[in-house]
Amino acid sequence: MSRIYHPPSKQVHHPANTISSSSNASVSINKVNLNPTTAASTKIYVNNPSNAPLDDKRSESADSKMSAELVDRMEKLVTRMEKATSKLENFSSESVGAKSATESIQNGSHDNTEELPSIIAFDELINSKFSSFKDLSNKIGGDVKTIVDLVENAFKMERKFLVEAARCVQPSQDSLMKFLQQYSKSIEEVQSFRGKNRSSAFFNHLSAISESIGALGWIAVSPTPAPYVKEMSDAAQFYTNRVLKDYKEKDANHVQWVKQWLQVLSELQAYVKQHHTTGVTWNSSKKSMQFDASKVVLGSAPSGGSAPPPPPPPVMSLEELLADDSKSKSSTNKANTDALFAELSKGSDITKSLKKVTDDQKTHKNPNLRAGNTVPSGTNSLTNSSSSLQSKSTTVIQKPPVFELADKKWKIENQLNRNDLVIEDTDLKQTVYIYQCKECTITVKGKINSIIVDSCNRVGLLFDDVLSTVEFINSKSVQMQVLGKVPTVSIEKTDGCQVYLSRNSLNSEIVTSKSSSMNVLIPNENDDEFSEYPVPEQFKTIINSSRKLTTQPTESV
Repeated sequence: MSRIYHPPSKQVHHPANTISSSSNASVSINKVNLNPTTAASTKIYVNNPSNAPLDDKRSESADSKMSAELVDRMEKLVTRMEKATSKLENFSSESVGAKSATESIQNGSHDNTEELPSIIAFDELINSKFSSFKDLSNKIGGDVKTIVDLVENAFKMERKFLVEAARCVQPSQDSLMKFLQQYSKSIEEVQSFRGKNRSSAFFNHLSAISESIGALGWIAVSPTPAPYVKEMSDAAQFYTNRVLKDYKEKDANHVQWVKQWLQVLSELQAYVKQHHTTGVTWNSSKKSMQFDASKVVLGSAPSGGSAPPPPPPPVMSLEELLADDSKSKSSTNKANTDALFAELSKGSDITKSLKKVTDDQKTHKNPNLRAGNTVPSGTNSLTNSSSSLQSKSTTVIQKPPVFELADKKWKIENQLNRNDLVIEDTDLKQTVYIYQCKECTITVKGKINSIIVDSCNRVGLLFDDVLSTVEFINSKSVQMQVLGKVPTVSIEKTDGCQVYLSRNSLNSEIVTSKSSSMNVLIPNENDDEFSEYPVPEQFKTIINSSRKLTTQPTESV
């Protein structure tokens, strides 16, 4: 063991206490091994011979205390040096690996694309956050599982695109737009699934995904794609809050499902901000490949032994095409010219083919024709054909009406001119869904969970009590009247809505979005008259002194 001995530089004499040189303590440490791969033990010793004469016990105590403090400082210093060395070596190995992968791609080797930090980070996003979100969707099942499978396909296509972008040079705008048109179909497929399943029990779940799936379109946004992802995430807040409200005390899986989806979007925003700050990062090296959209959209070619397509027809030469075209034009022109001169050569006989208009067909001699303004049938085939086409275009296919209870959900669909639609024998677990009804009056007796009126025209709704929400979506000229209580009335994309409240429902909340001509009617103290109050449609937003936005309803700017 190697020792480091620190002899006293000068003997200190005290007037009352004297310490001899033989009583001086010495400090020794081992050589410190800074290599983190081998075990290193550090020991520090204080050498104070036991037979050294001490003249004063207080001097010995002070000397021992000073040595202990020095030992403690040395131990902490050595520990910090070992940790710093370990971190430097780990960071050096990681940076060398990432640098080697990037350099190999820039030098024309495209085998290490999967090892790029951007691709690894995207895989971590899919394998961690999105994988947990998919597991929760499988637990819920039904339409939720189906739409999340479509979302997974969109993520997989985006990953293929990012891998190709790391290999290839940035293509022209036209080539990129051709790919984006194909890529947008995967997003539209998710949105159309929601539109086809409006009567689903998980409609709010589907809407939350549909409103925010546009976040995957960040690859077409520059120079700030990360805020775009955040904007799409906020667009789903309206429906995610509905899911949280409906399942907060019923099923924790739905609550966790919402949180997990928002976490996926948050992680996607952080990924884009870190690896694609101003847009998709392409390979700018001279040896990079050319972007091929078929590798992303179509994937790898099938390995089956299918028969090759038939060969194309023989191509005609330019001279042959021009010769055939000139022959056809000359023959057509000659025939038309001959027919014209043949008609002109008839002279006055050319009018013999015209029909004579009799007096009973003249409007100035037959007042009945002017009064009726009609033309006898068969006189104008063009008018008849146009009228038949117009009648076909205005014909609307009427689907069969539906009035049934299916799995605790009342369905009233495609009803027309019905004022006797009454729902009885209800309970708190049942919901009502009214879809594409026209000029109908619907009565719901008892206490029910929720009511949704979707794509209806001139429909009146009368009900006793609702536990959660009454919603109007994509409707026109609708009315509702509550006889008991209703916590929330939601009006979205609706033109014309009259809300009649009762005395017990004066604490109701009315949430409106993209709607017009809305009025709330409040009863007086005697419940015999209603006072009508319009819901604001126009708002004014200003920036206050603290540089924050303040919004107030207003009638005029």
